[in-house]
Amino acid sequence: MINWKEKLTSRKWWAAVAAFIVAVLVLFGADSGTAERIGALILLAADVVGYTLAESIADSARAGERK
Repeated sequence: MINWKEKLTSRKWWAAVAAFIVAVLVLFGADSGTAERIGALILLAADVVGYTLAESIADSARAGERK
């Protein structure tokens, strides 16, 4: 079974996703500037998702310690 929490916080996984999408864009004729901007947007979204999940996991652990 896929551990989505681990995947969504993995920089390697997000880099692979961005590389795949950029390659598909270039394959279908997108200019390099557009592909670069979309790749950057994907990696930025990965940072936000990863940070949010990491903080929620840390908050949950702290809440569990207080009980």
